[in-house]
Amino acid sequence: MESCIEAQHLSFHYTDEVGCAVSPEILKDLSLRFEPGTFVAVLGQNGCGKSTLAKQMNAIFLPTGGHMYVDGIDTLDEEKLYEVRQHVGMVFQNPDNQIVATIVEEDVAFGPENLGLPPEEIRQRVDDALKAVGMYDYRLHAPSQLSGGQKQRIAIAGVIAMRPSCIVLDEPTAMLDPVGRREVMKTIRIMNQKYGITIVLITHFMEEAAQADRVIVMDDGRVVMDDVPEEVFSHVEQMKKLGLDVPQVTQLLYELQKCGMDLDSHIITEDACIEALFQKLT
Repeated sequence: MESCIEAQHLSFHYTDEVGCAVSPEILKDLSLRFEPGTFVAVLGQNGCGKSTLAKQMNAIFLPTGGHMYVDGIDTLDEEKLYEVRQHVGMVFQNPDNQIVATIVEEDVAFGPENLGLPPEEIRQRVDDALKAVGMYDYRLHAPSQLSGGQKQRIAIAGVIAMRPSCIVLDEPTAMLDPVGRREVMKTIRIMNQKYGITIVLITHFMEEAAQADRVIVMDDGRVVMDDVPEEVFSHVEQMKKLGLDVPQVTQLLYELQKCGMDLDSHIITEDACIEALFQKLT
């Protein structure tokens, strides 16, 4: 099965107008494969290269070494950049930067209109996208009247209306309160589980990453861990050395282990934690 996104020995540094390097390498010989329909979280400290990797997937940035393939298309093929961006949609940290219209449904229609689709197809895509993110009842509202979480769901709907096979979200909940974060994460899970869209989530929130199928940890432009969440977060000390946290449940069990309790270090959910403690204490 062909991967949705694949990096092969990918490197990147900023260049000037004549192509000379003006920064150190931000991405360093990365080789990664993202299978269709998976939910992958990417973690790392600020400056590790995770946002740069996200922009490579949508061909906002192009490799200075190696290759990035999107559904088999090399992003270095300038004639196919438009096609690449139809396959991979991007959602950024601040939803206000992606909202371009004064009415919700008009904003969601912006992308399909630029594809030159017939009006009836645009209407169907807009309605489907708004229903998918639970915002159909707000279709005639002004985005300025919505909460941060609702705005981000509108931004996601605008991407969904383009019918991409993959959505890359670069810290989409960073500016939201806990309620907004829950709304957006629920929407992301629906996109992945119900509609089979490949999700690549860049995040600083460990509880969000714990919901993914796979977690990639980056440091200094390289991948240092790549596994299921249970395995990645079981390496508490290594995560701390990288300047990262672990889910609160994992941290609790780690502290109890240091006090002498024999507990499974791969537990990352509250329900599993409660069950483990109940078994241990009864």
